[in-house]
Amino acid sequence: MEQFTTVEGLKKGLAARRGSVGLVPTMGALHEGHVSLVEKARAENDTVVVSVFVNPTQFNDKDDLRNYPRTPEADIEVLKKAGADIVFMPTVEEVYPEPDTRVFDFGMLDKVMEGATRPGHFNGVAQVVSRLFSLVNPDRAYFGEKDFQQIAIVKALVKQLGLGLTIVECPIVREADGLALSSRNRLLAPEYRAAAPRIYAAMKAGAAEAGKKSVAEVERDVVAGIEADGMLKVIYFKLVDEETLREVSDWKEAAHVRGCTAVQAGSVRLIDNMRFI
Repeated sequence: MEQFTTVEGLKKGLAARRGSVGLVPTMGALHEGHVSLVEKARAENDTVVVSVFVNPTQFNDKDDLRNYPRTPEADIEVLKKAGADIVFMPTVEEVYPEPDTRVFDFGMLDKVMEGATRPGHFNGVAQVVSRLFSLVNPDRAYFGEKDFQQIAIVKALVKQLGLGLTIVECPIVREADGLALSSRNRLLAPEYRAAAPRIYAAMKAGAAEAGKKSVAEVERDVVAGIEADGMLKVIYFKLVDEETLREVSDWKEAAHVRGCTAVQAGSVRLIDNMRFI
């Protein structure tokens, strides 16, 4: 496995290889969810590139950026075992030699849910992802479904820029108790880690009632289930059309309805989602 910290090194490393290229963009603090992306990329490409970069332009909270977990040495060991060929661990100056002032228009995709509660977040995601795409020029890029709205944004970005690559969606990986794997989980205090599985449990119970109860009733039930023990606070829970991310008021409004939520667990913000119908 080769490791590069500069754009020049990355390009030389890629130039020495032939065949298809799969890219797995990450912000490090890697877990089994990331490993599943790398393994998927390994099975489908000749060369697997993993970027490890905590992108400052997608953080609207400076404290969140400062506290985001960084474990570069452990990440390298994880990626060696997972089968990555190239690891790109650049500095901010390498990714953004000049300030990125680009502003993207994704219509309503970036105005709801995460976009509504984290202003500028998805514009920052678009900046870094488009930059990585231009540097690596992958045939495929791999993203986890835990960031369901992000996948919609990235697909829209690829379409807008006319890029000839495929976005591969990979299933959420969960702990045995249902908590979606996330780098932020390691920041949870024990009492909040114990409460966090309520998120998935409440959504799973809500999905079992989809089509039996109204959309509004299911939304209320899910929120109540998450907040039942008083430890967790729902920032939002929305039932949306999977294709457009528009909120639904009736189960028949979309071929597939997905429940998406953000939850405050002490000082840590967790997100999760699942298909309801």
